Amino acid sequence: MTNKEVAEVLEEIAVLLELSGENPFKARAYVNVARTLEQCPEEIETLVRGKRLREIKGVGDALEKKLTELVTSGTLKYHEDLRAKFPDSLFELFKIPGLGAKRIKALYADLGIASLAELDAACRADRLSGVKGFGKKTQENILEGIAFAHEHVGQFLANAATEEAERLRDYLRNDPAVTRIEIAGSIRRCKEIVKDIDILVATKRPQAIMERFINAEGVASVTAHGDTKSSVVLESGIAADLRAVSDAQFPYALHYFTGSKAHNVALRQRAKAKGLKLNEYGLFRGSKNVPCADEAAIYAQLDLPYIPPELREDMGEFEAESLPGLVDMDDLTGMFHCHSTYSDGKASIEAMAKACKKLGYRYLVLADHSQSAAYAGGLTPDAVAKQHAEIEALNKRLKGFRVIKGIESDIRKNGALDYEPDILSQFEFVFAAIHSHLTMQEAEATARVVKAIESPLTDVLAHPSGRLLLEREGYPLDMDKVFDACLANHVAIEINASPQRLDLDWRYIRRAKDKGIKFCIGPDAHSVEGLGKMRYGVGVARKGWLEPGDLLNGMTAQELAKWRRSS
Repeated sequence: MTNKEVAEVLEEIAVLLELSGENPFKARAYVNVARTLEQCPEEIETLVRGKRLREIKGVGDALEKKLTELVTSGTLKYHEDLRAKFPDSLFELFKIPGLGAKRIKALYADLGIASLAELDAACRADRLSGVKGFGKKTQENILEGIAFAHEHVGQFLANAATEEAERLRDYLRNDPAVTRIEIAGSIRRCKEIVKDIDILVATKRPQAIMERFINAEGVASVTAHGDTKSSVVLESGIAADLRAVSDAQFPYALHYFTGSKAHNVALRQRAKAKGLKLNEYGLFRGSKNVPCADEAAIYAQLDLPYIPPELREDMGEFEAESLPGLVDMDDLTGMFHCHSTYSDGKASIEAMAKACKKLGYRYLVLADHSQSAAYAGGLTPDAVAKQHAEIEALNKRLKGFRVIKGIESDIRKNGALDYEPDILSQFEFVFAAIHSHLTMQEAEATARVVKAIESPLTDVLAHPSGRLLLEREGYPLDMDKVFDACLANHVAIEINASPQRLDLDWRYIRRAKDKGIKFCIGPDAHSVEGLGKMRYGVGVARKGWLEPGDLLNGMTAQELAKWRRSS
């Protein structure tokens, strides 16, 4: 088990203890160990094997035994016994923003509410107003949260779906009967939320591939099984479809099953206007198929340039005079927005720098949390001085690589940046970000962000909307006012590559690009492994029509410094 997986179990135990009416200090002890474990640079399995769990602050004899049982067996009886006291449906309530363990306990104890359906009915009947700590506004917020949860039922973050799809693709690819295989659907189009997995295979032995697919590791149930199509539900809850076609049909099927529906409809209409018929089996003139070796050939037959999957949303790709040369991973030379053990990261600055260098990057713009983010170990002024001294020493040792002194400075409620100017000016790069007071109305929230953008020390507006996908909507902002402020004040906008955020939303990126605003992609990495999130940010950038020149990531460290000074 990973540190994160174990931490999640500990956090759920804390919630269960609160629901059970246990001493709150007991519950808090589990939370504290969970947070420490998430930031621990060593994997818990290593600590268990070396009998070193006591090195984790807060771990005594009882918790040492529980952690050992959990890590070695994958389950913990204490956790299962606690969970068995409550109906499974009760845990649906934790999907609602603002409903913590104490409030859920009150609803369960006072009103017997143990599911989203019961909570919805109670709110509509105004039953919550009689419970201490609840009122009309709370009920309204809960109803909005329930609607949000229902809207996203059966949806998954891009990374969860992509990793499952790639595992299945790689498993199937090893079969000698496979001629070609691709992941299609919304994953191929780099959508931020995915409903299911679509995989397409070209083979002369479809039945054998279907049999291999339904027996793949991680398949929880088989919902359909045929000669050319099978459907399964994975243990993760994600549904996956496999379709088999001939090699000649593959390009047409790949295009069709990649979508989007709107793009496909528009392309079929274009084909019809040329006396052709396009479907998943071919491009036909009458009954005769027009041979196409790949998707590019299909577009060429319709007098169109190749349209990359990310742009296939019928949002201007057909009308554009020319399509952009989309950014790719190979175009990036700089890594932005990463955390270290100085705040809530799991790896040292040196470890993060060396990992970036190994991946081919030439510099790292660090972005540990500022002092207001005490919950994330935000840097005090003394810690800032210590960190900068370490960076300077590290830069003298590193060859062909540089760490840039950056900070993720909290935007306070009034729009001011964290730290006094004399401290903030010591950083070489400043990311301004909101992490608190997320319930402002649009005018107030917009004014707050614009004020932060107008600070002469702000370089990048980080995760602009503050959204957490499948968890909460972003705060309401007049994005045009935000974009205008960024342009006027020479401030770039981050595309936060964390799959939980993927913020700025790709639907806004092209609008900001057209205004002339620069972007940077940052993984918001809190570990070496987190650097791998960059690919999801690149997918969003491509979906927003971005080219290499639109990104700060393509600059050298010297060019980046010059760009900053030009503000």
